[in-house]
Amino acid sequence: MQPPAYVDRLVAPFARHLLALELPGLPADRLDAVVPFVLRRVDGLPSPVRLGVLAVAAAVRAAMSLPVVGAEVPAFLGSHPLPVIGEYARLVRSLGFAFVFEEWPDSRADGSPAPLVRPALRVVRA
Repeated sequence: MQPPAYVDRLVAPFARHLLALELPGLPADRLDAVVPFVLRRVDGLPSPVRLGVLAVAAAVRAAMSLPVVGAEVPAFLGSHPLPVIGEYARLVRSLGFAFVFEEWPDSRADGSPAPLVRPALRVVRA
């Protein structure tokens, strides 16, 4: 089930930007899978909690739309533990990290996929 459009408009831009900053090695296709997971989880929160999260998301989204500082908002919130608003960044980060490392357990700490290791061929001489 897809979350409502308002959840997508409020949460997705922040989630995409924050997770791209926190997991710089995460390939784009994997990031495209992580963001809908975060949206579904936010939409699945109990009503009072979801209302609070979406209120904070609306404020953050409004700040992100400012022309001068908008691009720096996710980086600032991700690195500064502000009350309430900082918890929103922690929520998005923890949901994203949980999905990445559950779905692709071979991922490195920066989100990049681990290289495929091919077993060495042993030559057996008779």
